[in-house]
Amino acid sequence: MNPYQKKRRWKFFLLIFAILIGIASVFYTDSFVKKMEREEAVQFQLWVRIQERSMFLMDNDNFATIVETVRKNTKVPVIMVDSTGIISSFFGLDSTKTNYPTVDTDSKLVYDSLYFVRQLRIMKKQHPPLEMNVLGSKFKAYYKDSFILTQLRYFPYIQMGVIFLFLLTAYAAFSSARRDEQDHVWVGLAKETAHQLGTPISSLMAWVELMKSKFDAEDDPLIAEMENDIKRLEIITDRFSKIGSKPILEDHTVYIVISDFIRYFKVRTSDKVRFFINGDEQVRAMLNIPLFDWVIENLLKNAANAIENEGTITINIIENLAKEQVFIDITDTGRGIPRSKFDAVFQPGYTTRKRGWGLGLSLTKRIVENYHSGEIFVKDSEVGKGTTFRIILKSSLRYEPTTA
Repeated sequence: MNPYQKKRRWKFFLLIFAILIGIASVFYTDSFVKKMEREEAVQFQLWVRIQERSMFLMDNDNFATIVETVRKNTKVPVIMVDSTGIISSFFGLDSTKTNYPTVDTDSKLVYDSLYFVRQLRIMKKQHPPLEMNVLGSKFKAYYKDSFILTQLRYFPYIQMGVIFLFLLTAYAAFSSARRDEQDHVWVGLAKETAHQLGTPISSLMAWVELMKSKFDAEDDPLIAEMENDIKRLEIITDRFSKIGSKPILEDHTVYIVISDFIRYFKVRTSDKVRFFINGDEQVRAMLNIPLFDWVIENLLKNAANAIENEGTITINIIENLAKEQVFIDITDTGRGIPRSKFDAVFQPGYTTRKRGWGLGLSLTKRIVENYHSGEIFVKDSEVGKGTTFRIILKSSLRYEPTTA
């Protein structure tokens, strides 16, 4: 199992664990909510029965004390309506909206009628009413959940939201710190590799010059190929030395840059793989040649490795005039990539080869996005038929719309 699969499995386990904690919290809180609902229903029923008898026993001091105690301990808001549906009394509602003075004559106390309408509508939705008989008149009593019960009902969801935001923030912080650490290690390793390659490359260049002079091999094709490979090593060293530094981008014709690299690459690849380059030969983009060649090299190597027997690799260059962009599509006739792996192929450590490190496409994505301000993604792929990668770069040409 590669590191990416391990990381993905751990993320899956942690997600399942967090979901289980959330579900347990919801169920545990729900048990308290149901218990409080039953207690409030009992309080409401007791309040209703006390109200029915209060008109007959108010002269009894003991009963008056009981009535006052029940009212103080009843936490649920209540509204009573008569047989015609008109509100006759209430209990436990917001006093600032149920009874407040105005500046009109005699300082009369008035009520916010809309507030009562809204509260009664809520009560009717939440609980069925209880019938009351007071001095021969029929009433209905409605009630709604107390403020504490309402808070408790939403508490587990608020708690889960806060925990989720905390975990998301912590994950983002740790991921950023880990990426920074990886970047420092990567930059240090790349620069050290470039430094270590410098001495043997200089030595190889000297040996080639010695062979030319000693054996009079100025025009020998083998010596010429050796020189090409040494130049290639110099380019690779230059690539590694540029990691971590801001590269210099220059205006280049995309078709020429890719064609030059394909000429070098195809003689070092199997004869069974054929290369084709199509599209607009005039489009230009801001490129750093050593780094951009690295991108094309990684994509072509992956394409060639995906072709098991004979096949083709086609590079198509397209210009998007409206967005001032250059599209570079690299299509092979290889094994293909499952749709579920379209994003995974760019993750460090992801590889389908036994000897691969899984860094090629990850590095390619970094070079395109971080150094060339472009995009790269799997445009299309079908298992057994092939894959198309798309690179998007900003065109270095600016187009003025024509007016009739």
